Amino acid sequence: MSRTNGTEILVVGAGPCGMAVGAAARRAGVNCILLDKGPIVSSIERYPIGMNFFSTADHLEIENVPFVVARDNPTRSEALKYYRRVATHFDLDVRQYETVDAVERSNGSFEVHSRHLTGVARSYRADAVVVATGYFDTPKLLGVPGEELPKVTHYFRDPHPYFNQDVLVVGGGNSAVEAALTTWRAGARVTLVHLFEGFDRGVKPWVLPDIRNRIEAREISAFWKHEVERIDPDRVLLRDLEGGSETWLANDFVLAMTGFRPDPVLLSSLGVPLNEETGIPGHDPASMETDVPGVYIAGVLAAGFDANKIFIQNGREHGQKIVRRFAASRAETPGR
Repeated sequence: MSRTNGTEILVVGAGPCGMAVGAAARRAGVNCILLDKGPIVSSIERYPIGMNFFSTADHLEIENVPFVVARDNPTRSEALKYYRRVATHFDLDVRQYETVDAVERSNGSFEVHSRHLTGVARSYRADAVVVATGYFDTPKLLGVPGEELPKVTHYFRDPHPYFNQDVLVVGGGNSAVEAALTTWRAGARVTLVHLFEGFDRGVKPWVLPDIRNRIEAREISAFWKHEVERIDPDRVLLRDLEGGSETWLANDFVLAMTGFRPDPVLLSSLGVPLNEETGIPGHDPASMETDVPGVYIAGVLAAGFDANKIFIQNGREHGQKIVRRFAASRAETPGR
């Protein structure tokens, strides 16, 4: 096992909010290392190709590094380019493709054990740990037979593979609407199924007329107040939540756009309490320090089960809060 020198702050996760911690630390002269099991901003990298952000470019900026684009709402590609520039601008110490296996408290600091993609095990000692792992790695599962089939995915990137295929899109939010529209435009035969009687309130207003027109014209089929009961290799079974009737549909692919939830394993292993009802870790919103001293959270983890409460535009503020609190705690501790 190789060992690096200690660091003041170690951030688990190099998404926009984790990078905001690193950038704030750099401005404050605080040593900071970021670990991520994928590339930087891996969640954005997995967004649909050609996607436009709902937020304007200025709401995605980190530490006042300008994000200049030709239109108000940047594309996925423009955002990836911007965050690469942020990493370079601040010379962030990001260790990509390095998975954190465990974090242990040890004599007032933390021992972080990780493993690189090559299989090399590493260990770090840090004065504070920031968990900024987001929620994009843990989709909300349907929990039905057949969900493990290779034709089922919870991530949608490109409509091309679905040309001339029977595609079921599950959900009624932005991801489901965009997946339905783009696959239909790529030549798929699309059916949308949702637990409720209409689209979610957060759907982008400029796409609602489009999807409603497609459904009204019967170009895209919609089953409201239905759920997926079973997935077979060549078909799916839907159940009416009101009447209980069942409908079999021919099917080649299922795009389960059902959202994601935070993974509490790392925080729980450190003793951070989680609210059973909301999923929100016990923490001080003013500093983002959890109920366990020296352990902080950044980004959407602070929203618990309701991921719609925190986005990049407000999660990026966590970096400065964390670094201010860390600097203050160092000043309060004699000999440090």
